[in-house]
Amino acid sequence: MSDMNKTLDEIHTSGRLGEKAEIFQSGRGNVSGCSSPALIPLQDPLLTPNAKTSQTKLCRGTRSNREGQEAFSSLVPNPFPELLHSTLSPFVSECLLPWTKSSATQVIKVYNEDNTSKAVEVPPDVTARDICQLFVLKNHCIDDHSWTLFEHLSHVGIERTIEDHESVMEVLSGWAMDTDSRLYFRKNYAKYEFFRKPLDFFPDHMLSISTETNGSADHSELIQTFLKSSTCPEIHGYLHAKEQSRKSWKKFYFILRRSGLYFSNKGTSKEPRHLQFFADFSDSDVYTVLSAKKLHGAPTEFAFCVKSTKCSAARDLKLLCADDEQTRTCWITAMRLLKFGMQLYQNFIQPHQKQKTSPMRSISENSLVAMDFSGQKSRVIENPCEALSVAVEEGLSWRRKSCHRLSGHGSPSSAQSSVPNIAIHLTQPWFHGKLAREEAQRLITQQGLIDGVFLLRDSQSNPKTFVLSLCHTQKIKHFQILPVDDEGDLFYSLDDGLTRFTDLIQLVEFYQLNRGVLPCKLKHHCAQIAL
Repeated sequence: MSDMNKTLDEIHTSGRLGEKAEIFQSGRGNVSGCSSPALIPLQDPLLTPNAKTSQTKLCRGTRSNREGQEAFSSLVPNPFPELLHSTLSPFVSECLLPWTKSSATQVIKVYNEDNTSKAVEVPPDVTARDICQLFVLKNHCIDDHSWTLFEHLSHVGIERTIEDHESVMEVLSGWAMDTDSRLYFRKNYAKYEFFRKPLDFFPDHMLSISTETNGSADHSELIQTFLKSSTCPEIHGYLHAKEQSRKSWKKFYFILRRSGLYFSNKGTSKEPRHLQFFADFSDSDVYTVLSAKKLHGAPTEFAFCVKSTKCSAARDLKLLCADDEQTRTCWITAMRLLKFGMQLYQNFIQPHQKQKTSPMRSISENSLVAMDFSGQKSRVIENPCEALSVAVEEGLSWRRKSCHRLSGHGSPSSAQSSVPNIAIHLTQPWFHGKLAREEAQRLITQQGLIDGVFLLRDSQSNPKTFVLSLCHTQKIKHFQILPVDDEGDLFYSLDDGLTRFTDLIQLVEFYQLNRGVLPCKLKHHCAQIAL
């Protein structure tokens, strides 16, 4: 790690997000001049909607939360500790209290995965992170830094992640007036996962590193070589390329270097006389191609393209196609790193940095303490073990009350006792009801093909069972959850009754902590919200 830090002293880390003034001084953030009911009026994000009526047993305290913050920061390895002391502008003040720097505001429309939309008035210097923070706040979502703004171009069937620092107005300025182009707000767990597990994103057979590292690199060295402006790992491999103005595809050996993307006209030769220039990324972006076989006649569905910011027609796309998802992910990730470099890493560490410097949130666990109201006088629960046991007991009490409400009046019979166990999962964000297998795969793919992304749904083939859809090694697998009847009591199991659970909530909680028969633990649930 010491060698890594010495290397990074040479990295240039200039550049930060634009400063914005507080909106509430002038009130220009509210959409008061528009009559559409879909417009979102901005209001003080520090006031929770139910601040006056909430009667929680967790009360605001003034105790320091330094230990909790240090524990959180230790969960994410930081290969660039010196960046934590860089002069990044405050995250909360930028994203939650933005924007009266300019009086010229515009109204943009943002869509959800179910194609519902909301319009919001924003200033011209608004970034993708600003928009995400606004919708996280307005919809009371848990901000796990995975919410993302997507650019979706329906007329050519492509989309991409808009990086957190990018100007939304600049993205919109590249849209043609007569095209169906949209902004989508949804989760993307894979957005910065390559900083945590880079070796999972860059297979050895596609990666060449300079002789300075003897052709190999560990976790931190690989990221360093990508982010340093003077060096870059070389990505190489076969890709299918669509010929311009033709429907045919040809297979070439491609090489990605800092100077651009090239292909060899003679096998796998990397000699300069055999390399032909294909694209650079100074004024272009990389997109994922949707329905590649249907729209473009691609040999597989794992297509992507390079599109100039000045062109929007399908004939201007430089279409490429990989043989599998891992290969496509490797190319797209490498292109993002080449284009944005250190700015991507600053985007990644900034939310964690702000949790240390500005722990101000609309609903903050860091500013809450456990209280005991059982006696004549209330007291703060100082012992962490006691606080944890109280939280567990309150959770069990909530579950018993929920079961009692669902079971109706009187003492339920053994048959009736199964009703709560069936219905209690319906309100959980990871349960998606009657979702088809293909839709489940599409949803998981959209929200990031990383280990542990999951959802639960009703089985389409057997109405009495459920299905767990889980991503592992960039592949989506489906596991049937079977009901087990034991002398009139209903249980659920993934392993033919060896491990039984009274309801699906217990099942999910167990496999979030234990892998069991699954290939990996449940980590990130697919979430859909109504804007």
